[in-house]
Amino acid sequence: MDHFDRLGLPRRFSLDGAAMEREYLARSRALHPDYHQLGSSAEQAASVELSAALNDAYSTLKDEYRRAEYLHKLEGGPSASELKDVPPEFLEEMLELRMEIAGLEPDSARAQALEKQLTERRHATLAEVGNLLEGMSAENRAARLRDARRLLNGAKYVQNLLRDLRAL
Repeated sequence: MDHFDRLGLPRRFSLDGAAMEREYLARSRALHPDYHQLGSSAEQAASVELSAALNDAYSTLKDEYRRAEYLHKLEGGPSASELKDVPPEFLEEMLELRMEIAGLEPDSARAQALEKQLTERRHATLAEVGNLLEGMSAENRAARLRDARRLLNGAKYVQNLLRDLRAL
C-alpha cells in the first residue's frame, strides 16, 4: 500500500489539499491508538504502526516537493544520486542567487521579493514535474522520468535557497 492508497487519493501530483486533509483526519480518527486502548496488545501495536504510516503518508503528500519525489520514485524514476544533471547555466544562476542572499538584510524589500520569486519558481517547477509524470506513455516514459529528475534536482536547489533566505 502506498501513501496515496493509505489516504484514499488518486496517484497523481495534482491533489485537492482540502480533500487530502479530510481523508487524513477521518482515517486518523479511526486508526488513532487512543481508540484501541481496550484492544489486545496486537491491536494496539497495529494501531500505532498504522497511525504512524498514515502520518508519514500525509506529511509526504502534503508537501509538493516530497509528493513529487515520492511519485517519481513510485513511477520508477532515477534517484538524485543516479542522475545528478542540472544545466551549468542553472548552477551559475543558483550560485549568484546564493551570493545575493548572503548579502541581504533580513526582512528587506529585496529579501521579500526574492522569497516570493523563488517560491513561485519552486511551485512552477514542481507543477512541471507533475505534468511530466502524469503525461507518460510507454514511448516517452524513460525520457519523461529523466526530465522530471532533472527538474526535481533543480527544485532542490531552489528549495535550499528559500531555506537560506528564510534563515536570515
